[in-house]
Amino acid sequence: MVVVTISISVSFSFAPMQAPVVSNARASVAMETKADLEALAVACNPIVGFWDPMNLVEYDQFSAGEEATIGFLRQAEIKHGRVAMAAFVGYIVQSNGIHFPWKLTGEISYADIAAAGSPPDQWDALPSAAKVQILCFIGLLEVFSESTTILALSDNKHYMSGGKPGAFPKINTFLPHPIPLELYDPLGLSKNASPEKKAKGLVAEINNGRLAQLGIMGFLAAQKVPGSVPALAGIVQPYSGEVMAPFSSNDVGLPYVADMLKFSLF
Repeated sequence: MVVVTISISVSFSFAPMQAPVVSNARASVAMETKADLEALAVACNPIVGFWDPMNLVEYDQFSAGEEATIGFLRQAEIKHGRVAMAAFVGYIVQSNGIHFPWKLTGEISYADIAAAGSPPDQWDALPSAAKVQILCFIGLLEVFSESTTILALSDNKHYMSGGKPGAFPKINTFLPHPIPLELYDPLGLSKNASPEKKAKGLVAEINNGRLAQLGIMGFLAAQKVPGSVPALAGIVQPYSGEVMAPFSSNDVGLPYVADMLKFSLF
Protein backbone atom coordinates (compact mmCIF):
# COMPACT_ATOMS: atom_id res chain seq x y z
CA MET A 1 0.00 0.00 0.00
CA VAL A 2 1.97 2.96 -1.31
CA VAL A 3 0.57 5.76 0.82
CA VAL A 4 0.81 3.66 3.98
CA THR A 5 4.43 2.88 3.16
CA ILE A 6 5.27 6.53 2.62
CA SER A 7 3.56 7.78 5.76
CA ILE A 8 4.94 5.20 8.13
CA SER A 9 8.45 4.96 6.72
CA VAL A 10 9.11 8.49 7.89
CA SER A 11 7.77 7.73 11.35
CA PHE A 12 10.59 5.34 12.19
CA SER A 13 13.37 6.73 10.02
CA PHE A 14 12.87 10.45 10.54
CA ALA A 15 15.98 12.37 11.53
CA PRO A 16 15.55 16.13 11.15
CA MET A 17 18.67 17.96 10.07
CA GLN A 18 19.36 21.53 11.11
CA ALA A 19 22.41 22.12 8.95
CA PRO A 20 21.70 24.10 5.74
CA VAL A 21 22.69 22.61 2.43
CA VAL A 22 24.43 23.64 -0.78
CA SER A 23 22.44 25.02 -3.71
CA ASN A 24 24.48 23.80 -6.65
CA ALA A 25 24.63 20.11 -5.74
CA ARG A 26 23.08 18.85 -8.97
CA ALA A 27 25.05 21.18 -11.20
CA SER A 28 28.50 19.86 -10.31
CA VAL A 29 30.27 17.03 -8.53
CA ALA A 30 32.57 18.51 -5.91
CA MET A 31 33.37 18.25 -2.24
CA GLU A 32 31.61 21.11 -0.53
CA THR A 33 32.73 23.24 2.39
CA LYS A 34 31.21 25.22 5.24
CA ALA A 35 31.40 28.32 3.05
CA ASP A 36 29.12 26.60 0.51
CA LEU A 37 26.61 25.83 3.26
CA GLU A 38 26.68 29.42 4.47
CA ALA A 39 26.04 30.66 0.93
CA LEU A 40 22.97 28.50 0.44
CA ALA A 41 21.65 29.26 3.91
CA VAL A 42 20.93 32.79 2.73
CA ALA A 43 19.31 31.49 -0.47
CA CYS A 44 17.05 29.14 1.50
CA ASN A 45 16.13 31.60 4.22
CA PRO A 46 17.75 35.06 4.25
CA ILE A 47 16.14 35.88 7.60
CA VAL A 48 17.53 32.90 9.54
CA GLY A 49 20.72 32.52 7.51
CA PHE A 50 23.30 29.95 8.53
CA TRP A 51 22.23 28.33 11.81
CA ASP A 52 24.03 25.28 13.15
CA PRO A 53 23.45 25.25 16.94
CA MET A 54 24.78 21.70 17.34
CA ASN A 55 27.89 22.49 15.31
CA LEU A 56 27.24 19.51 13.04
CA VAL A 57 29.40 20.90 10.26
CA GLU A 58 32.48 20.71 12.48
CA TYR A 59 31.75 17.12 13.50
CA ASP A 60 34.02 14.60 11.80
CA GLN A 61 31.54 11.93 10.68
CA PHE A 62 33.23 8.50 10.55
CA SER A 63 36.59 10.35 10.82
CA ALA A 64 36.27 11.14 7.10
CA GLY A 65 36.89 14.88 7.29
CA GLU A 66 34.75 18.00 7.18
CA GLU A 67 33.86 17.86 3.48
CA ALA A 68 32.75 14.22 3.71
CA THR A 69 30.72 15.10 6.80
CA ILE A 70 28.98 17.88 4.87
CA GLY A 71 28.15 15.37 2.13
CA PHE A 72 26.66 13.07 4.79
CA LEU A 73 24.54 15.88 6.25
CA ARG A 74 23.34 17.03 2.84
CA GLN A 75 22.33 13.54 1.81
CA ALA A 76 20.48 13.01 5.09
CA GLU A 77 18.50 16.23 4.84
CA ILE A 78 17.59 15.87 1.18
CA LYS A 79 16.53 12.24 1.60
CA HIS A 80 14.50 12.81 4.74
CA GLY A 81 12.93 15.91 3.24
CA ARG A 82 11.75 13.93 0.22
CA VAL A 83 10.35 11.15 2.40
CA ALA A 84 8.61 13.70 4.61
CA MET A 85 7.01 15.46 1.64
CA ALA A 86 5.60 12.17 0.39
CA ALA A 87 4.60 11.20 3.93
CA PHE A 88 2.74 14.46 4.52
CA VAL A 89 0.68 14.02 1.37
CA GLY A 90 0.17 10.31 2.10
CA TYR A 91 -1.01 11.05 5.63
CA ILE A 92 -3.64 13.48 4.38
CA VAL A 93 -4.80 11.08 1.66
CA GLN A 94 -5.15 8.17 4.07
CA SER A 95 -6.80 10.27 6.76
CA ASN A 96 -9.57 11.12 4.30
CA GLY A 97 -10.37 7.49 3.50
CA ILE A 98 -8.87 7.51 0.00
CA HIS A 99 -7.60 4.07 -1.01
CA PHE A 100 -7.22 1.66 -3.90
CA PRO A 101 -10.49 -0.08 -4.85
CA TRP A 102 -9.04 -3.59 -5.16
CA LYS A 103 -7.81 -6.36 -2.88
CA LEU A 104 -4.56 -6.19 -0.96
CA THR A 105 -4.48 -9.98 -0.53
CA GLY A 106 -6.95 -12.73 -1.29
CA GLU A 107 -8.93 -11.92 1.84
CA ILE A 108 -7.99 -8.36 2.78
CA SER A 109 -8.94 -5.31 0.73
CA TYR A 110 -7.50 -1.82 0.85
CA ALA A 111 -10.90 -0.72 2.17
CA ASP A 112 -10.36 -3.01 5.17
CA ILE A 113 -7.01 -1.36 5.88
CA ALA A 114 -8.47 2.15 5.47
CA ALA A 115 -11.22 1.27 7.95
CA ALA A 116 -8.62 0.62 10.66
CA GLY A 117 -8.40 4.34 11.45
CA SER A 118 -5.58 6.86 11.16
CA PRO A 119 -2.47 6.22 9.01
CA PRO A 120 -0.47 4.64 11.88
CA ASP A 121 -3.46 2.41 12.69
CA GLN A 122 -3.61 1.44 9.03
CA TRP A 123 0.05 0.44 9.09
CA ASP A 124 -0.58 -1.72 12.17
CA ALA A 125 -3.48 -3.38 10.35
CA LEU A 126 -1.31 -4.52 7.45
CA PRO A 127 -0.43 -8.23 7.34
CA SER A 128 3.05 -9.00 8.67
CA ALA A 129 4.14 -10.30 5.26
CA ALA A 130 3.19 -6.97 3.67
CA LYS A 131 5.22 -5.02 6.24
CA VAL A 132 8.27 -7.20 5.72
CA GLN A 133 7.97 -6.84 1.94
CA ILE A 134 7.76 -3.05 2.23
CA LEU A 135 10.72 -2.80 4.60
CA CYS A 136 12.84 -5.09 2.43
CA PHE A 137 12.05 -2.94 -0.62
CA ILE A 138 13.09 0.20 1.27
CA GLY A 139 16.28 -1.62 2.31
CA LEU A 140 17.06 -2.46 -1.32
CA LEU A 141 16.66 1.17 -2.31
CA GLU A 142 19.10 2.11 0.46
CA VAL A 143 21.63 -0.45 -0.80
CA PHE A 144 21.30 0.89 -4.36
CA SER A 145 21.85 4.50 -3.27
CA GLU A 146 24.87 3.64 -1.11
CA SER A 147 26.69 1.34 -3.54
CA THR A 148 29.75 2.96 -5.08
CA THR A 149 29.65 0.50 -7.99
CA ILE A 150 25.99 1.20 -8.77
CA LEU A 151 26.50 4.96 -8.45
CA ALA A 152 29.43 4.79 -10.88
CA LEU A 153 27.14 3.28 -13.52
CA SER A 154 25.14 6.53 -13.39
CA ASP A 155 28.31 8.66 -13.60
CA ASN A 156 28.12 9.58 -9.94
CA LYS A 157 30.12 8.96 -6.77
CA HIS A 158 29.19 8.36 -3.15
CA TYR A 159 27.98 11.56 -1.49
CA MET A 160 30.87 11.39 1.01
CA SER A 161 33.40 11.13 -1.81
CA GLY A 162 32.40 14.05 -4.00
CA GLY A 163 29.15 12.66 -5.40
CA LYS A 164 25.84 14.49 -5.73
CA PRO A 165 23.84 14.30 -2.49
CA GLY A 166 20.27 13.30 -3.22
CA ALA A 167 20.98 11.81 -6.66
CA PHE A 168 19.50 8.30 -6.91
CA PRO A 169 21.24 5.97 -9.42
CA LYS A 170 19.47 4.65 -12.49
CA ILE A 171 18.16 1.18 -11.80
CA ASN A 172 18.22 -0.11 -15.38
CA THR A 173 22.01 0.33 -15.58
CA PHE A 174 22.56 -2.73 -13.37
CA LEU A 175 19.13 -4.35 -13.09
CA PRO A 176 17.22 -4.29 -16.40
CA HIS A 177 13.49 -4.21 -15.82
CA PRO A 178 10.34 -3.81 -17.92
CA ILE A 179 9.31 -0.56 -16.20
CA PRO A 180 10.44 2.39 -18.34
CA LEU A 181 10.41 4.96 -15.53
CA GLU A 182 13.23 5.54 -13.07
CA LEU A 183 12.78 6.49 -9.42
CA TYR A 184 14.64 9.79 -9.86
CA ASP A 185 13.19 12.18 -12.45
CA PRO A 186 11.00 9.49 -14.08
CA LEU A 187 9.63 11.84 -16.75
CA GLY A 188 12.97 13.45 -17.55
CA LEU A 189 11.68 16.90 -16.66
CA SER A 190 15.01 18.12 -15.31
CA LYS A 191 17.20 16.32 -17.85
CA ASN A 192 17.86 19.40 -19.96
CA ALA A 193 17.32 22.05 -17.29
CA SER A 194 19.98 24.71 -16.88
CA PRO A 195 22.27 24.68 -13.82
CA GLU A 196 20.54 27.84 -12.61
CA LYS A 197 17.10 26.26 -12.82
CA LYS A 198 18.33 23.12 -11.03
CA ALA A 199 19.88 25.22 -8.28
CA LYS A 200 16.64 27.16 -7.81
CA GLY A 201 14.64 23.93 -7.77
CA LEU A 202 16.91 22.42 -5.12
CA VAL A 203 16.45 25.46 -2.86
CA ALA A 204 12.68 25.05 -3.16
CA GLU A 205 12.95 21.31 -2.50
CA ILE A 206 15.04 21.88 0.64
CA ASN A 207 12.61 24.43 2.05
CA ASN A 208 9.59 22.25 1.24
CA GLY A 209 11.32 19.23 2.75
CA ARG A 210 12.09 21.04 5.99
CA LEU A 211 8.49 22.21 6.27
CA ALA A 212 7.20 18.72 5.51
CA GLN A 213 9.40 17.22 8.25
CA LEU A 214 7.83 19.58 10.76
CA GLY A 215 4.39 18.80 9.33
CA ILE A 216 4.52 15.01 9.48
CA MET A 217 6.09 14.98 12.93
CA GLY A 218 3.43 17.46 14.04
CA PHE A 219 0.73 15.01 12.96
CA LEU A 220 2.36 12.14 14.85
CA ALA A 221 3.03 14.24 17.96
CA ALA A 222 -0.58 15.39 18.04
CA GLN A 223 -1.74 11.78 17.83
CA LYS A 224 0.46 10.57 20.67
CA VAL A 225 0.26 13.60 22.97
CA PRO A 226 -3.15 15.28 22.67
CA GLY A 227 -2.80 19.04 22.89
CA SER A 228 0.90 19.07 22.02
CA VAL A 229 0.06 20.71 18.67
CA PRO A 230 -2.83 23.10 19.42
CA ALA A 231 -3.52 23.77 15.73
CA LEU A 232 -4.30 20.06 15.21
CA ALA A 233 -6.53 19.62 18.26
CA GLY A 234 -9.66 17.72 17.26
CA ILE A 235 -8.37 17.18 13.72
CA VAL A 236 -6.14 14.11 14.02
CA GLN A 237 -7.23 10.93 15.78
CA PRO A 238 -5.38 9.74 18.92
CA TYR A 239 -3.08 6.77 18.37
CA SER A 240 -2.30 4.28 21.14
CA GLY A 241 0.41 2.34 19.31
CA GLU A 242 4.14 2.96 19.02
CA VAL A 243 4.86 5.44 16.23
CA MET A 244 8.59 4.67 16.22
CA ALA A 245 8.21 0.90 15.95
CA PRO A 246 7.75 -0.84 12.57
CA PHE A 247 5.82 -3.75 14.11
CA SER A 248 2.89 -4.06 16.50
CA SER A 249 1.17 -6.78 18.53
CA ASN A 250 -0.30 -8.06 15.28
CA ASP A 251 3.19 -9.17 14.24
CA VAL A 252 4.25 -11.29 17.22
CA GLY A 253 4.76 -14.22 14.86
CA LEU A 254 7.88 -12.50 13.52
CA PRO A 255 11.24 -13.06 15.26
CA TYR A 256 12.05 -10.74 18.17
CA VAL A 257 8.84 -8.70 17.83
CA ALA A 258 7.43 -9.98 21.13
CA ASP A 259 10.60 -8.86 22.93
CA MET A 260 10.54 -5.51 21.15
CA LEU A 261 6.99 -4.83 22.30
CA LYS A 262 8.11 -5.02 25.93
CA PHE A 263 9.72 -1.61 25.50
CA SER A 264 7.92 1.66 24.91
CA LEU A 265 9.17 5.14 24.00
CA PHE A 266 6.08 6.84 25.40
